[in-house]
Amino acid sequence: MYRMLGKTPTGKVEEADYSLSKLGEYEWVWVDLSSPTKEEAARLFSQYQFHPLAVEDCLDAINQRPKVDFFEDYMFLVIYALKEDYLMAELDLFVSKQFIITYHQMTINAIHEVWETALGQSLDTPIDILHQLIDRVVDEYFPKAYDIEERLNALEENADLLSIKELMNHLYDLRMIIFRIRRVILPMNDLLYRITHTEKMTLVSEKQYYFNDVYDHLLKLREMIEGYRDFSADLRDNYMSVNSNNMNETIMALTIITTIFMPLSFIAGLYGMNFSFMPMAGWKHGFWYVMLVMGISAVVMVVFFKAKGWVFRARVFKRGRNKEHGG
Repeated sequence: MYRMLGKTPTGKVEEADYSLSKLGEYEWVWVDLSSPTKEEAARLFSQYQFHPLAVEDCLDAINQRPKVDFFEDYMFLVIYALKEDYLMAELDLFVSKQFIITYHQMTINAIHEVWETALGQSLDTPIDILHQLIDRVVDEYFPKAYDIEERLNALEENADLLSIKELMNHLYDLRMIIFRIRRVILPMNDLLYRITHTEKMTLVSEKQYYFNDVYDHLLKLREMIEGYRDFSADLRDNYMSVNSNNMNETIMALTIITTIFMPLSFIAGLYGMNFSFMPMAGWKHGFWYVMLVMGISAVVMVVFFKAKGWVFRARVFKRGRNKEHGG
């Protein structure tokens, strides 16, 4: 599906049916291709005689890295919008002084918002549209970033008393999201730097302050994502330390139990041998004497281990320290 906006010589921005014969009637046009067929997109791109490599990157089903390529009288950009479910929606743009063409396979909220803004006569040039698109795409990252921060804090506090296994599963899901966003933010940061420092597009340099503002937002977002990555790594290390400590305590408890039963097993095994003549084998109360000795032996060993501090209780990590938890 495609749609078009155009600015008339009188300064009016209007929607129009897409027709190549009408493009010359406007000072500039914005053609938006949303989930078009490759044939429709290729036909439009061929009319503008875009570079084959740029067209190939645009039509390629494999997601491209965020980037900007400068050609003789236009530039080609690849950026990513963040969806509600943390999916990345690729947005390809061809931009010059006379046109801006947006190509995307997924619905992008920023496209609709900027489209309405342009219809309200608030945008004068394709570069203004480009700035607004990038600015709104970047702004949409911040609510998701704050949501990640809240989820990390919730994992640190562990108010629901989740087990270490459940905490680790949630944490690894969050780290996957963080790394996914990071793989986009870092190249987009470089992309904005190139735009604000290029001399190939004079119209961009005239709007440099606006793009610098977006660049500052990306720097802040980058710092937040890097901080979340470090924070999640610290939580992971803490969880693994606590899990290792709990495992050591479990092994120690089993070792203590085994050690207590070793002399008991020896006594039971010794007097369980089927010899006809054994010392004290004919005692009337021999069974109870043996049970008494075994009981005293077990009690003495438990007291000894407890005095040594070798008896522990299982614990779970909560609020930065170990809390008792029956799971």
